[in-house]
Parts: sequence; structure tokens; C-alpha cells
Amino acid sequence: MIEKIKPPVAKKIPFKMEEHGHVRMDNYYWLRERENPEVINYLESENQYLASKMASTNEFQESLFQEMKSRIKEDDESVPFFKSGYFWYTRFETGKQYPLYCRKKESLEATEEIILDVNILAEGNSFYQVGAASTSYDQNILAYAADEVGRRIYTLYFKDLSSGELVFETIPEITGNIAWATDNKSIFYTKQDPQTLRSNQVFLHVLGTHPSKDKLIFEEKDEEFTCGVHRTKSMDYILIHSQSTISSEIRFLESNNPQGQFKLIQARQDDLEYTADHFGDHFWIRTNEGNATNFKMVKAPILNPGKENWEEVISHRKEVLFENFDLFSDYFVTEERKNGLTELHIHFWDGKESKKLDFPETTYSAWIGNNPEFDSKTFRFGYNSLTTPASTFEFDPITEKRILLKQKEILGGFDPKEYYSERIWARSHDEVEVPISLVYKKSEFRNDGSNPLLLYAYGSYGYSMDAYFSSSRLSLLDRGFVYAIAHVRGGEDLGRQWYEGGKLLNKKNTFEDFISCAKHLINENYTSSAHLYAQGGSAGGLLIGAVMNESPELFNGMVANVPFVDVVTTMLDESIPLTTGEFKEWGNPKEKKFYEYMLSYSPYDQVSKKDYPNLLVTSGLHDSQVQYWEPTKWVAKLRELKTDKNLLLLHTNMEAGHGGASGRFNALKELALDYTFLLRLENLTT
Repeated sequence: MIEKIKPPVAKKIPFKMEEHGHVRMDNYYWLRERENPEVINYLESENQYLASKMASTNEFQESLFQEMKSRIKEDDESVPFFKSGYFWYTRFETGKQYPLYCRKKESLEATEEIILDVNILAEGNSFYQVGAASTSYDQNILAYAADEVGRRIYTLYFKDLSSGELVFETIPEITGNIAWATDNKSIFYTKQDPQTLRSNQVFLHVLGTHPSKDKLIFEEKDEEFTCGVHRTKSMDYILIHSQSTISSEIRFLESNNPQGQFKLIQARQDDLEYTADHFGDHFWIRTNEGNATNFKMVKAPILNPGKENWEEVISHRKEVLFENFDLFSDYFVTEERKNGLTELHIHFWDGKESKKLDFPETTYSAWIGNNPEFDSKTFRFGYNSLTTPASTFEFDPITEKRILLKQKEILGGFDPKEYYSERIWARSHDEVEVPISLVYKKSEFRNDGSNPLLLYAYGSYGYSMDAYFSSSRLSLLDRGFVYAIAHVRGGEDLGRQWYEGGKLLNKKNTFEDFISCAKHLINENYTSSAHLYAQGGSAGGLLIGAVMNESPELFNGMVANVPFVDVVTTMLDESIPLTTGEFKEWGNPKEKKFYEYMLSYSPYDQVSKKDYPNLLVTSGLHDSQVQYWEPTKWVAKLRELKTDKNLLLLHTNMEAGHGGASGRFNALKELALDYTFLLRLENLTT
């Protein structure tokens, strides 16, 4: 039994910050001193305090972890796909944390070749993650990138697949983004700025030469842009893609000429975004050119691909967000979003009428799957919902035959008929209707406000939060929880205007939408304030913090995972990873209007003396996205000012970064802590 201890108290060292004549005093600024032993001691004391406060639930936490783990088919594998003479797939073995990368030559009946066993690579490491893994054009050499810390700084390795030995040289401190040329010896990779971690350089490495001799191919000097490198589906071209929040620029080079000069598709312009792939004599492009707010599709001749030669293929539509496309020899597939739901459409090159796939549920997610071969007569797509596990289908556009290749197996007797999902709408502060997707177990639901409900949202970067299945979530549903996703502005759930309505000087709409969804769920008797909980991570953690300051009385508890909560200080510090690249998302506080607006909602700055809900905050010491000191400072300030006696707990993973623990089971242990915290507040841990 861990001894009961008092809440840690962080010492105060006043730090003065002044901008636009406005002075802020930050008593906890010193907690950003990562190498300071006092900082590490404070983080450890918070972890010890959490362990003490949650000690009575240790046995339950372990049983909950085992319960969630028991639903996972441990000896599982992905659906194999065929490319370049091999069937490729990943699989897991019983009891092991990490995947095995495998292939079979020409036939699924052939002998399996394990090209990478991540379990062996991860031995002795508390964190291990493989980023990119890609074979040379002749399939003889595997290049893979590995991160052993969790800060998304990778080392590139090369493995001879005929001997199984690591060969050639290793290349440290890369982003994990790579692309092979077709000569089987040249590989492009990207590096990041060592301080800001902004991906800003593309290098060319030739096997057998020392990395110090690698050629710098491109450097992105605009601090609002990042760059990446990839190969087209045809494998005929290497593309360097520079991207800011509101602008794109792509360069291309024949992949059989790695020493050649890259050419521009279209020079960058403010508010002009585009992505490209290759087929035949054209680049096929998704773009917002010409006020196509929801994007359109054009084609550009390779010989002169500038936008003056773009030819429209699919027009812009006000009510439809054009999200993605995939090219095949006989047709192409588009992924579109209408009324908040994804649609898949097949378009034929010969002019036959296009076809749309139908999906049966009221709220779901669907996406174009992995289709590496141009000449395939069928294509794969993914589908799931709040009650349907992740599924991979194969569809024949001619016969319209749909085959289920694999549905994620949920062990333990899961029956989807026992659960109910629906989509409802809440009216926000400005009369805008906001969709909510929710699910619950029929036998546990009572329409009298007594059910506990967990409301989740993200609401930033135009990232749409689709309804998706989670086997772990069943542990909440089976204990009477309703689970709801608020599709708030800041995502692109209802089109590009949905994103624009929740960013920059419209950011508060994200928080108001979430609050309105919470109130609607209470008013409709799905739950009550005594049983309402909220969760969000990263930018979704910002949402949690802002909502908690504005409407703490609505919630009994909240979980904030790696939350971005010190908005003003972070966005003023251009040495911090991500800051400069996100001025078009949040605004640049060096401009007074953005400074004042950010300050008015920044969770850390707006903490005040009042009652707050029960709160669990999680963080990672090596987080490169949200620095560990943001949640740490936030908790310290809340401890100082809050007037309630509710739980306030901080857990810092001292060995991981933004994504939390590596390994499929370690991640479940972190989720078990989140869920135990919520279930404890409902007296459901006995």
C-alpha cells in the first residue's frame, strides 16, 4: 500500500513576460528546464501523488487492463496486399507488443519471409517505434526508420533482405520520411531543424557512401512551411511537398534520375493548396484554386504543369468537401464528405456514369484503403462505426460486388446488436447546428439523465473526428456509460467552412460548440451534470481546458491528454517545435489582435479562483508536439488557485512522447488509467 501523500506544491519563481504593453507573470515558467533535477523531482512527485490517490483502484486497473486486452486477437494479421511481385502484410504474435513485417513471393501459399521483427529491435528499450519501412525497387534492401525515445527523431537503417543483415551505414536524426529512387541505391530522406524539429531539408543518400557526403537537395527556409518527400503511386516520380497551413508547393523528379533537377508543378501562393499524384501524361491534383473552398480535382500536363494549364475534372461544390482520390488504370475513386459523412464515388475514364457506395448506418467512417496496383480491377476501402469493428472490403466497380476481406475480430462474445448508435444535432450559441455521434449499450441505457456520459472532441487543424469503433470503449459502455463525439467547428466535418469557423479569430466557436453539445445531451436526458465527463487530447486538450474555465459546473470530471494549454507563451516562442508553422491556425500573438484573443481563452492564463471538476492530466517528458511543461504548469497553477476538493492528478510518462507508450499493450495500460479515473468517479471500480 502506497503511503498517502499531500498534493505536490511547485515552488514559485516569478517570470515577467511583456507583449503589446501587457504584462503577464508566470510563477511556473521554470518548469520548462528539462535538465533541472528539481523539475524531474517535481514530475516524479506528481506521479507518486497520482499513485497514492489511485492506489485503492490498483487491482481494478489491472483487471480493466486485462479485460481490454482480452478482447484483442493477439495472433492477428493485416489483409495482405500485392505489390511488385510480393504479398505484403504485418502480423502480431501472442504476448508480443510489436508487429512483424512480412511478405510472400507471388502467392499467399509461398513461404513467409519476416523482413522486420520489431519485437527483437525493441528489446531493452522502454520505447520503440518504427516509422517508415520501404523496400528498394528490386525488393532486395529494406530501409526503415526507428525512434527509441518518442520525440519523433529517427535513425535510418538498411537491411539486406537476402542475408537478413544490416548493411551499409546508418543515418541519424531524420524525420522518418523516405523515398527510394528506382536505381536501388539512391534514397531521399528529410531532416528536421534540431531545435524546432521542423522538417526543413531533403537529402539524397547513395548506399555505400558516408552520410556526411549526402547531397542537400532542397531546404525549406520559410519557417511557416514544412517539407516531405514521397513517391507517386506510379513510382515514376519523386515529389517534394512543401506545406503550410494555407499554402502548398510541389517539386517533381523522374525517379529513375535521382541526380537530376527537381521542377516545380506550381509555385506557392497564399491560400493556394494542392496535392498531386501521377497517371499517364498528367499530374492529377486536388486543389482549392479559384476559390474552390471545398476543393476540386484538376489535371496538369507533365511537360507544363503550372496552374495556367490546369484542366478541371471534378468541379467545386459548395455542399461537398472533396477530401481524397486514388487512381487506377480503368477508373479513379474519390473520397468526399457531405452532411458530415464520408462518401466514396467511382469515376470511369471511359465516361461511364459514376457510382456511389452506399453505407447502412446513420453515423460511420469510410475511407479509401491501400491500393498500390494501378491495374487492379477491384479496389479496397475501409469502414467502421461506433458499433461495427474496423472492416476491409473489396469492391468491383463493374459488377458492384462487395466482399468483406476482414473485420477486426473482437474476442469475448461481442454482439453489435446489443449496442445502439445514432447521430443527433445540438444548436450552438450562434444558432449553428452541431452534429453529435453517440453510442450506448441498450440494456444499460436509461433516458432519465442518470447515465454517465463521456463527451469527446478534437476540433482543430481541419481534422474531422469520424465515428469509429473501439473495443476498449466497450469497458465503459458495458458499465452504463454513453460515449459521444461532438463534431465541433475547427474540424472539417461539415466542409472547409466548418474548419474556418473554428480557427484563428473564430477559435472560440470550437469551445462554444462543445458546451452547447454538453447542454443538449443534458437537456435530452442522456446524462446530467453530475454524471457528465469530457475528454480531449493535444489541441483537444486545449478545448478541455478552455471549456473547464468557462463552464466548470457542467462536468463532474475531465481527462486532458497531452493538452496544449499554454497557448500565448508557446505561440510567442518560435524556438518551440510547431510554433511558426501554426501561425495560420492560431494566429501570431506578436500581432495585438491575436495576442488579446488568444489570451482570452488560453487555459493556463485563464485559470482563476473557483471550483473545477475532477481532472486527470497526462503528459510525456519527450513530447515534441506539446512540450511536457504545458500540462505541468497548468496543473501547478490549478493546485494553487482552485477552491474545490476535487481530484487533480498529473501523470507524466517519463519514457515517451506525444503518442504515449509504444507497444499495443502498454498503450492499453495508459487507457486503463483514464477509464479507471472516470469509473471511480461513478463508484464503479468495485
